[in-house]
Amino acid sequence: MPNTKPDLFFDEKGVCDACLSAKLKEAIDWDGRKREFEKDIVAEYKGKTPGNYDCIIPVSGGKDSHYQVYLMKEVYKMNPLLISFESSYRTPLGRKNLDNIRKAFGVDLIVFEKNFDVYRKMSIESFKRVGDEFWPNHVGIFTVPVRFAVQMKIPLIVWGENSQLEYGGPKAARMANTLDRRWLEEFGGLLGLRVEDMVGVEGITRNELLPYFYPSAEELRAAGIKGIFLGYYFKWDARAEVKLVTQYGFSVKKDGPVEGTFTNYENLDEAFQSVHDYLKFVKFGFGRATDHASLDIRNGRLTRQEGVALVKKFDGKYPQKGAKAFLRYSGMSKKEFDKIIDSFTDKALFMLGRDGKLLRDSGGNLMKKYQDYGPCI
Repeated sequence: MPNTKPDLFFDEKGVCDACLSAKLKEAIDWDGRKREFEKDIVAEYKGKTPGNYDCIIPVSGGKDSHYQVYLMKEVYKMNPLLISFESSYRTPLGRKNLDNIRKAFGVDLIVFEKNFDVYRKMSIESFKRVGDEFWPNHVGIFTVPVRFAVQMKIPLIVWGENSQLEYGGPKAARMANTLDRRWLEEFGGLLGLRVEDMVGVEGITRNELLPYFYPSAEELRAAGIKGIFLGYYFKWDARAEVKLVTQYGFSVKKDGPVEGTFTNYENLDEAFQSVHDYLKFVKFGFGRATDHASLDIRNGRLTRQEGVALVKKFDGKYPQKGAKAFLRYSGMSKKEFDKIIDSFTDKALFMLGRDGKLLRDSGGNLMKKYQDYGPCI
């Protein structure tokens, strides 16, 4: 992982949080964590709300969602209610997997289908303002399930992985076993924006933003809401999860990898996910392929040499398919779209011509200045 990654810190020996987290995961007493989960979570919440659900599981329909439901319903025989915040621009495969999770495990599912016009305005505004067209999605996936929990008086919310533990981040965040307002605002990808900033954008009213406001501290206390990361209690391993949940009908992308990386099992529900990943690349010099290769190296599934080769092949390619989908969705011209992306590109990371403009190869891809893929010390 490069030192341009936000919130990634290195210790006095030059080892980054992501590698420290990987070492930490190997040292954790996972049997002890499992017993802790059974004592503090299952025993505390299973069957304790007669006439109501035991917990809420926020889902997208992806591999993590399938694994969360598998653990809570199949292994621990709890009665969950699934809440899905509608994706930005749903793919047919995403719809198929979301349908499958409900049928495969025999659970109830509520899909929150957002106000299309309000969400679209926020998506375009956040794309222009902070270089992230998924900003309203980052908010909605974390606020809507909590609002349902408060209103339906279901105190336990079961989240999946802790991204700070899996990909590196501040020690306080990667050691956390709860997701609350503070975690969302600091590590949930809000990029300094708050929901209040969207009031008045293209006529958006505060009432129209209701689903995106996190419940108040008083509401959370009154409902006794507790949000946990399963990744704190169980060792998270994406590829092992995929192998398991495909047995329950989860479908991977069979016609090749997801645009922007070399895997075919993640981010299957969003038509312009590759635009989001490309924006990360132009801002910080690495993309989704780096994330995936690094995880596979830490989990012993790739050598460093193999990982570097995959990163060079897949990382940072211009998102042809994702861009077309976002242009259809937003109504932007390609010229305007590219101009906005260029405005967020860190020119210190990429090659420039004598005129100071970004250089691109024959495929229209940016050319990095730095090609050193040395490991952590």
